[in-house]
Amino acid sequence: MELFILVIYAIPLVFIFSYSLVQLSLIINYLGKRQLSTVGVPIINYQLSINKTPFVTIQLPIYNELYVVERLIDAMAAFDYPKDRYEIQVLDDSTDETVEIIARKIKEIQVSGIDIQHIRRTDRKGFKAGALAYGMKTCKGEFIAIFDADFVPPTDFLQKTIPHFAESNVGVVQTHWQHLNENYSLLTQLQAFGLDAHFTIEQGGRNAKNHFINFNGTAGIWRKSTIEEAGGWEADTLTEDLDLSYRAQMRDWKFVYLENVGCPAELPVTMSAVKSQQYRWTKGAAECVVKNLRKLLSDSHLSISTRLHGFYHLMNSAVFVAVFFLSILSLPVMLITSSSDRFDVFFRYTALFQVSWVILGCFYWISFRKTGLGFFEFVKRFVLFLLFMMGLSFHNSIAVVEGWMGRKTPFVRTPKFNVNTQSDSWQENKYLTKSLGKSTWIELLLMLYFIVVLAIEIYLGNLGLVPFHLMLIVGYGSVLYYTFKQAS
Repeated sequence: MELFILVIYAIPLVFIFSYSLVQLSLIINYLGKRQLSTVGVPIINYQLSINKTPFVTIQLPIYNELYVVERLIDAMAAFDYPKDRYEIQVLDDSTDETVEIIARKIKEIQVSGIDIQHIRRTDRKGFKAGALAYGMKTCKGEFIAIFDADFVPPTDFLQKTIPHFAESNVGVVQTHWQHLNENYSLLTQLQAFGLDAHFTIEQGGRNAKNHFINFNGTAGIWRKSTIEEAGGWEADTLTEDLDLSYRAQMRDWKFVYLENVGCPAELPVTMSAVKSQQYRWTKGAAECVVKNLRKLLSDSHLSISTRLHGFYHLMNSAVFVAVFFLSILSLPVMLITSSSDRFDVFFRYTALFQVSWVILGCFYWISFRKTGLGFFEFVKRFVLFLLFMMGLSFHNSIAVVEGWMGRKTPFVRTPKFNVNTQSDSWQENKYLTKSLGKSTWIELLLMLYFIVVLAIEIYLGNLGLVPFHLMLIVGYGSVLYYTFKQAS
């Protein structure tokens, strides 16, 4: 039994270690790309080789967004792009007063000569994927730009992105998310910390070596023919963007990532909204594993390195499952080490896996240093970010397992509050969820469990896992604090 427990403990440990090695390769790829840029060799230097400005369809999938939809439409109407060369489709599945707000705003915009349509469906079948597919039936654009309701792109967005489609095999141009309200609270700062690393090292590192990246669901542009050839939008996963991205790239469409083109958006300001977003992202990624991983690994025309990076890209949500299992198994592992010296060699070797923390620190530091806030601020945010993600490990693990098992749940959108500064308030927002789900009480039990584990290991004098258990206690406690604070 002891050997069995140690083997089960080693599996997530090895997975996290191998995942960190892939992250290290992304760091190397990204820094190599940056080095090429600094010596004057451009990574991307496309110019339009066409005689006329391409026609672009802008799709805005909307569902009950009364606080931000006017801001979104105004941003689209302000694009510095010929009015006769783009159209706006407001794909409105709303069931509240958002419908009337959109109708009034569209009448106002149409006066200026912009082609904007209010498109309604009879049902919400397929959720966001269904709305996008519905809009494609009537769209006129050769290219399709997509923006979620919380985004406010700059006026020159199309000018900076469309030229990168000059090569006929480019199917997607994705831009860098920026944050309208990063400094609103510690919660938004930690979300920005994690997203910035994704939009720096992960997207940049993969794209530098032509490995698969993903369209991030918004703030990017598709070539219409790419969507059609890849099979169109499908609603059988919660991350239709990741699914279509892999189907398109397995058909040899090239994706371009523009780190230097930013598109600001609003970060969730409540714990319920963060959990909703995390649940959708992690479960959707797990569903894409079931749908696309075997096809990816068996695609012999792809390089081994591309398939390897694609494997860990699709499997990144499994890190939460690995962390959760390591935390739960830490008690029996601690008891084994305290009662016998038979497995000392095993634990000496597992200590080598601590290098994962060093790689992870480098991964986030390279991204964070661009803020200019300094190393000590980085250390603070890095530690707090790790605590926060550990506190979400149970919640996200449930989402991942449900995705692997094929348990279907509705697409639950992340509510937007139009909260940008600390003077803004979200307490009276009608989309606010104040109920406490079952997972909250399980998280409370888990925090108590790790408090007991900490007491046991201190009593036994086996202090090797004390830092890990302290992080778990504080992590779950922080998530619970924000959850109960919001509910009250």
